[in-house]
Amino acid sequence: MRNLPLGYGLVGQAFPSLVEAYKTTDVVKLPLEVVQALYEGSEVFQSRYDLLFELREKFQYHLLNCSTYPPQAVASLLRALIYQERSLGNQPAADRTYRFDLPVDLIARTCQLNQRTVEQVLKGMQQAQLVTLHKDDDASADLIHVLDPEGLKETYSATRDKVSWWPLK
Repeated sequence: MRNLPLGYGLVGQAFPSLVEAYKTTDVVKLPLEVVQALYEGSEVFQSRYDLLFELREKFQYHLLNCSTYPPQAVASLLRALIYQERSLGNQPAADRTYRFDLPVDLIARTCQLNQRTVEQVLKGMQQAQLVTLHKDDDASADLIHVLDPEGLKETYSATRDKVSWWPLK
C-alpha cells in the first residue's frame, strides 16, 4: 500500500508489523478514492486506520530501542509484537500466552544480529521459561510461544550483567 493522504498520518505498509505481515496478510488493491470515501464515511474504518498508524509508529520506536546486546534486542522485538497484538485485540490466548509465527532469519534481520546468535538467545529464553519454541513439519512454521511477557520486560530493560541465562557478558 502506498502512503495515503488520509487522517493525521501516512501509512507506509498495509499492516503495522514489518515482521508478521508477509505471512498473514492478503493484499487487495483499491483505488485511492474508494479508500478515502471509506475513511470519511466510516468511524470504524477511520479509528482502525488511525490505530494502525499509531501501532506502526510505536513498533518502529521499539525497533529503534533494539540494543546491540542480543537478549535485549530479541526481547524488544517480542515486546513490540506483544504490544501490537494486545492493542489489536488478537492476543493473548486463553492461557495468557502470545504466539508468533516468526522465523529465526527474520528475527535476525530485524534485530541486526546473526542467525546463530538469535538461536542462542531463544535457547536461553527457553531455558529461562520465557518462551517455548515449536517447529512443525512444515518448514515455513517457526512458532514462538511467549510464556512470560513480564519476564520479557525484565530482559528488555536489563543491563548486560543482569541477564543470568546469557553466557556472553
